[in-house]
Amino acid sequence: MWLLILPVALAPRGIAATDAQCNELLERALKASNPETRKLAVVALSLASNEEALLGRLEAMLQDKDVEVRLAVVAGLAEQKNKRATEALHRALEDATPEVSFAAAKALWTLRDPAGKQALMSVLEGESKTSSGFFTKQKRDALRMLHTPRTTFLYALRQGVGFAPVPGLGEGISSMQALLTDPGISGRATAALLLGRDRDKDTLEGLKDALYDKDWSVRAAAVHSLSLRNDPALIKDLATLLQDDKEAVRLRAAAGYLRLSAIQRARQRKAAPRPAQ
Repeated sequence: MWLLILPVALAPRGIAATDAQCNELLERALKASNPETRKLAVVALSLASNEEALLGRLEAMLQDKDVEVRLAVVAGLAEQKNKRATEALHRALEDATPEVSFAAAKALWTLRDPAGKQALMSVLEGESKTSSGFFTKQKRDALRMLHTPRTTFLYALRQGVGFAPVPGLGEGISSMQALLTDPGISGRATAALLLGRDRDKDTLEGLKDALYDKDWSVRAAAVHSLSLRNDPALIKDLATLLQDDKEAVRLRAAAGYLRLSAIQRARQRKAAPRPAQ
């Protein structure tokens, strides 16, 4: 009997809900002393509309003292895909905490904003490169040593990083997962993986330079990204790492070499003149 009465008793309360009540509920949560509550409120805002007032609340939370809250804000802003949210992400690039700054760079890269690529290239490249001036040396060094394997792997999967939908060829997901979930991977190696789908000439040169980096994870990430470009012209670049002293690097180089070699043979067969009937 109670099961029949209860929904009826609760129904008026649901009907009586107003925009003001929902706003108040979210506002209290955003101002809560518990950072987890504030984070939950920020995450919940991704379900709301992108009205100016709600977007303003999200932007304001970029000043939150808790890193996890600010990371959630960056993720929420990345979903908005409008000018105001993009401008807020540009400000987040200046966050003093490397995790937040890197998250903003990844978000801007996803949105095809030039600042996202410039930020990632600044992390990847050496001191002498022009783009290295994008961040201060201190911040760039902090980003290069940043370790965010789990969150970055999930991000990479969402963005299709490393995916190469070519019949008969692997997508490199296991290779990417092994790198991004390795506790020893650096921010520079992460940047090399995230930049893998970019076909720009400067990016290609940056990845080639990374093949000779002293950090093994950067070399392995560069091999991974270059292999998935499916360009046989890169065979000779991978060949130089077949003698690498790090197993994770030379085995990827060997597999990448075979991948590009197979692509080269397939193209040669396709280009060869067919025998007369």
